Amino acid sequence: MDHAGRPAGRLCLSIPPPTRIRCSGRLACRAGDAPVRLAIITPKVDRNDGQGRVNMEIAVEAIRQGHEVTLFAEQVQGLPTLGAEGLRTVLLTPPPWLPSRLLRDQLFALRSYLALRREANWLDALLANGFVTWAKCDINAVHFVHASWLSSPSHPGGIRDGLKGLYASVYSRINVMLEAGAFRRSRYLVPVSESVAGDLRRVCQSQQGTITITNGVDITEFFPGPAERRRFGMLEGVPLALFAGDLRSPRKNLDTVLRSLTRVPELHLAVAGRAEGTPYPELACRIGVADRVHFLGFRRDMPDLMRSADLFVFPSRYEACSLVLLEALASGLPVVTARSTGGSELVTPEVGVVIANSESIDELACALQSLVADAVRRQAMAHRARALAERHSWKAMATRYLDLLTLVAAERAHASHRRTNRMRRDGTPLSSVPRV
Repeated sequence: MDHAGRPAGRLCLSIPPPTRIRCSGRLACRAGDAPVRLAIITPKVDRNDGQGRVNMEIAVEAIRQGHEVTLFAEQVQGLPTLGAEGLRTVLLTPPPWLPSRLLRDQLFALRSYLALRREANWLDALLANGFVTWAKCDINAVHFVHASWLSSPSHPGGIRDGLKGLYASVYSRINVMLEAGAFRRSRYLVPVSESVAGDLRRVCQSQQGTITITNGVDITEFFPGPAERRRFGMLEGVPLALFAGDLRSPRKNLDTVLRSLTRVPELHLAVAGRAEGTPYPELACRIGVADRVHFLGFRRDMPDLMRSADLFVFPSRYEACSLVLLEALASGLPVVTARSTGGSELVTPEVGVVIANSESIDELACALQSLVADAVRRQAMAHRARALAERHSWKAMATRYLDLLTLVAAERAHASHRRTNRMRRDGTPLSSVPRV
């Protein structure tokens, strides 16, 4: 044990199912007669934001299980249980005059720290998300490791000129330091993919326990179904791959995907994402694939679009944990991705192909051709992809977080009980018992 009473060494925790007891007509997950009181600290709780969606689903499942949840956030949107019994929100909205995300992050961390100090005696377990507060937290969900992103060839600090490149570099370097401190102040670290877990092992020297909890997917929104290609203005009866992502970022690697199409002449490609102001339409024309590439712009109907494709291609140069990859699997799409894409560890040969080098046009073209040429293999992969995604639903993900949070709450309650008994024996006033 270290000086804080934590297990020494990097652990892989095995979380037992919580003991569920009925109390006051509600379902609680702790030893005792009250629900666990949870705090979630994150700038956004939003179904359309990756990290925000993860925290939204944890909050929803916690309320469903009978826990009490307090959200410390800049904004809360799309939360179906908003206003429900057991849910509180502490909005820490930044002033509109703050000029940069860097300054807004610092203000949020300070304000969340002060708010948590006021709530300290009320809360049983705290869940943070990277550097979001100066407070000590029980669990830190690690969605991103700035040190690894900074060293990536795709980091904008290395590929952009002028003030934008400088700001990106300064932003990441400051966050490397702040993030390291946040990890040290957390009892347990929860990377959201094996890729992020690997990043943590390379850059984090602290001794917290770690457990990987992969992000989830909405299996009721994304599911296999009939194609609607005419609706999207695309040909029927031809093999169609789908690519989706922020086209403003070269790390998504659409350029390599387009170049690979020159070697798979029968394959068409649908691209979801705003292409205006990007080099990709011109690149498609220059290399002679424009007639097979369909730039569809930003889409709010991704489930329907995924059901219209035959496979999903996403060889990102750097990704922490790709939600869109999980959505493709849930839609029954074979996936072609790269080892550098977070979440690629889920893509076994039964559901897709993982290439070793995201920059290799030959490797990517070979993977695409192998699927285009074998419809029977694609169909088998589609069934297995859906079965895999069903094991990674939002509910399954949230339950794993809550199992860990209730375990932490039990640890804190046990430690507090031991301290109270010790102070009673020593004759110390109980009002001086510190919160664990």
